[in-house]
Amino acid sequence: MQIKELGHVVLYVSNLEKMSHFYRNILGFKEISNNGQFAAFSSGRTHHEMLLIDISRYVGDKSFPKMLQPGLYHIGFKVGDSDAELREAYEVLKGNNIPISGTADHHVSHSIYTQDPDGNELELYIDTDVDWKNNPELITKPPTALNFD
Repeated sequence: MQIKELGHVVLYVSNLEKMSHFYRNILGFKEISNNGQFAAFSSGRTHHEMLLIDISRYVGDKSFPKMLQPGLYHIGFKVGDSDAELREAYEVLKGNNIPISGTADHHVSHSIYTQDPDGNELELYIDTDVDWKNNPELITKPPTALNFD
């Protein structure tokens, strides 16, 4: 397995409107999709280089895990261009006894989720050949699980 590029950063945010305004209007990042729960930004290189997830309804609620606080959710690393390369990454993780916390078909990408030794969540992914530029709603469409076993 080899990381091909840093693909994206995902942030949990406490105020989607405020954060979207900052990244869109202050920093000039192009917002390509916003459904009120998620906002995706891209320079055009890939389907999203930044994704903001609104967690405002959970902030301060002690019944939800600490992970649902504003801040970094995960970092996405592109590991190739095919499902075969993603399967290879899966086998490398399994072969090294690295826990896999999940998999996902995001419709624009296929992903494996794991953690680094300090517990930072990592998404290892490949892009699918879906035309996300003409259908940006695909970026926030609910994912389904992938099966590698």
